[in-house]
Amino acid sequence: QPGRCRTAPGSHASKAVSNAYSAFEVAFLDLQARSMNLPLVDLLGGAIRDQIPFSAYLFFKYAQHADAPYAPDSWGEALSEEQIVAQARRMIEAYGFKSIKLKAGALQPEHEVSCIKALKKAFPGYPLRIDPNGNWSLETSIRMAELLGDDLQYYEDPTPGLDGMSELHKRTGLPLATNMVVTDFDEFRRSVALESVQIVLADHHYWGGLRDTQALAKMCDTFGLGVSMHSNSHLGISLMAMAHVAASVPNLDYACDTHYPWQEPDEEVIKGGKLPIVDGCVSITRAPGLGLELDYEQLGKLNDQYHSCGIRQRDDVKQMQKYNPDWKAVKPRY
Repeated sequence: QPGRCRTAPGSHASKAVSNAYSAFEVAFLDLQARSMNLPLVDLLGGAIRDQIPFSAYLFFKYAQHADAPYAPDSWGEALSEEQIVAQARRMIEAYGFKSIKLKAGALQPEHEVSCIKALKKAFPGYPLRIDPNGNWSLETSIRMAELLGDDLQYYEDPTPGLDGMSELHKRTGLPLATNMVVTDFDEFRRSVALESVQIVLADHHYWGGLRDTQALAKMCDTFGLGVSMHSNSHLGISLMAMAHVAASVPNLDYACDTHYPWQEPDEEVIKGGKLPIVDGCVSITRAPGLGLELDYEQLGKLNDQYHSCGIRQRDDVKQMQKYNPDWKAVKPRY
């Protein structure tokens, strides 16, 4: 029906077909691989690796949800340097991650940089990344780059737009990564011409599926760009699909991102519960397809949750105003 299709904030209406196609492609490749008694990765040319590395993904956060009746958040508040280091330590102890990413662009830039410095001190030798989500101006991004120096493995989407990222790279020489300014092959070509980014974070959900993600990786190899993979709020099916395509990409240069540790254990829909992350890696097996089975009872519970929660459209501004009534959407924020 007209008007019923909406996109989430930050997403592009032009990507709707790619998004929909990806979901069907994964399902049909899983079905095809099962019918052949092969793991899905074999339909992608075979596995280069069977363990896919992921990074510890840290977030600034309040102590608890603003809305009732959510249970207390076991992760607690993470606003200070000490709290961010504690969050990283808990995540690394639980999952064995070997690299760390901090989602930024929420608090004062100088404070967020000080948190990176604290992480470097607490975890010497760990590759570090910061992702301000395009919330820093070009001037702020340059200033923070001077403070960060060589602390970063890469600098992810600090400032908006291909032109801004190009100028930032020229001014600082730092390797820049993105999932925001290179989201299709036209933007890829323009980025190469401008030298806007040096690492592309692929995401099969947005790039049109697993095979288009492989094509993206080949283009990155051709033009000398690094490859990693973008995080998303995925359940085990999506995470395992991501792992299978990551296993097939020869030039996966960096640990991938994932929100999976933030998912509650009772909100998984695959049999056996959450996928294990061991030594920072998700493993793929020789089981047919994705190697997963749906837990239909759990799927029913989450379906009931969807219908009872009342949320049908994501509204980040409204959510933030529950914590800070004066909060307004401004980009770049700093």
